[in-house]
Amino acid sequence: MNNSDQFTMQDPRYQYPPGKTRPNPNQPDPALDKKLAPEAEHGDTLYVGKGRLTGRKALITGGDSGIGRAVAIAYAREGANVVINYLPSEEDDAKSLLALLAKEGRTVKGIAGDIKDETFCYQLVKQAAEFLDGIDILVNNAGKQQHEDDFDTLTSEQFRTTFETNIFAMFYITKAAVKLMPPGSAIINSTSIQSYQPSAGLLDYASTKGAITAFTHGLAKMLIDKGIRVNGVAPGPVWTPLQQSGGQPPEKLEGFGEHVPLGRPGQPIELAPAYVFLASQEASYITAEILGVTGGEHLP
Repeated sequence: MNNSDQFTMQDPRYQYPPGKTRPNPNQPDPALDKKLAPEAEHGDTLYVGKGRLTGRKALITGGDSGIGRAVAIAYAREGANVVINYLPSEEDDAKSLLALLAKEGRTVKGIAGDIKDETFCYQLVKQAAEFLDGIDILVNNAGKQQHEDDFDTLTSEQFRTTFETNIFAMFYITKAAVKLMPPGSAIINSTSIQSYQPSAGLLDYASTKGAITAFTHGLAKMLIDKGIRVNGVAPGPVWTPLQQSGGQPPEKLEGFGEHVPLGRPGQPIELAPAYVFLASQEASYITAEILGVTGGEHLP
């Protein structure tokens, strides 16, 4: 893996490893970054901030691992104070992230809980706002992805819980946060290329991502009268614990992401700058947009 920071020019095809992975039969759902093989790059040592979010107050769901972890690192390095949400079973990943950022002098906090619970979603926003003395960036990133090839064996329970996690919780958290967000605030929702190019076996997940894309477009038009911008990021194949904990079948993990034009999966650190940009004042004229970070599998 290249050790240069995100500003050093290099060939993007070889900046990070190809998708040759080793399935881990012991990886649970929800998954942990510390069990991911090979490890993902979140920017722990590579991401260099430039003060683009100085003084901002961010709440990030699913902030302990994967894309959310990389976004939390980037936001903190850009000068924001950060609260992350995570499941209690993901405590190890959350502790390691919070320890990393606390050593750098950032104001950070973790709040454990299941966002499928509507009451918890409201409590999460309240606690985050009390800790941060407000909220002006909301990143709705937490997600559930479980591969199921056969429509007959896709259960009602899985379909329901995927929607509860990926879209219902987004509604609850956003509804609570908007009441506290001043003009100039930003909301960034994690959707997916699956919203536009659904894969067989990810029917429930892709359906929620389609809903998130529409939710983002519609919400942006509703909230601009409050001075709040709403955008989304649509990742392509990115190497996160979701993939190794049932998000992909074991036989698809070997060579994961190598089908895209760049020839490799994305790393979480490569998503973080999109979330930084959309949260920053540099994106002041951008709302109701979905920014694709897909390795070349372009959006419509």
